[in-house]
Amino acid sequence: MERDIYAIVMAAGRGTRFGGELPKQFVDLAGMPVMVHAINTLRHWNPDVKIVVALNPDDAEIWSSITDRYDLGDIAVTSGGATRWESVRNALATLKPGSNDVVMVHDGARPLLTCDMLDRLMVGLTGHDGAIPVVALTDSIRHITPGGSEAVDRSEFCAVQTPQAFPALKLQKAYQNPYQESFTDDASVMAAAGCRDMALVAGDVRNIKITNPCDVAIANIYLKSGSDE
Repeated sequence: MERDIYAIVMAAGRGTRFGGELPKQFVDLAGMPVMVHAINTLRHWNPDVKIVVALNPDDAEIWSSITDRYDLGDIAVTSGGATRWESVRNALATLKPGSNDVVMVHDGARPLLTCDMLDRLMVGLTGHDGAIPVVALTDSIRHITPGGSEAVDRSEFCAVQTPQAFPALKLQKAYQNPYQESFTDDASVMAAAGCRDMALVAGDVRNIKITNPCDVAIANIYLKSGSDE
């Protein structure tokens, strides 16, 4: 059965931890804005993917200059909200998916997603409420408790990345529920709606989120080493 694949690219954040004049998703990385790398990979993976960018209205001029400079294809734009949850909800409200369609949600500040990872998500999604990329933790971790902290077994935990993929209608329905502070990603929104069967697929340690200026230097190294599949 044919299906449409939607990709919501989150680009409404202000990046206060990053600092600088530009939000991190627009910062130059190897000659193009961070988020353009992600969009190009999505296009390379599937030229028919339907991309929606959630954008802060204050950044409309920046976005216009990007689309003038780069051939990104047909991209819909929706207004981002005060929170990531609100931005995703706004983007989902613009979609009219069919029963077999898929929505992926990706952070525009993660420029180094790969086609292999996107393939794994689509395979993993079959028969599940969602598919999310994860990587193993390498640092020791501790659980903060009221009386201090305690060591925990890191092998029982993993770090979650984006993009995350879901059946479109299920994700739309989940985002109709009220906001909760526990919503840290789209999988947590789905879980609150009773959709907890998440397939964990292999992420990529290079699929970093640009958070601090040093992350741009790291991403440049990964690009030069050939991570842009």
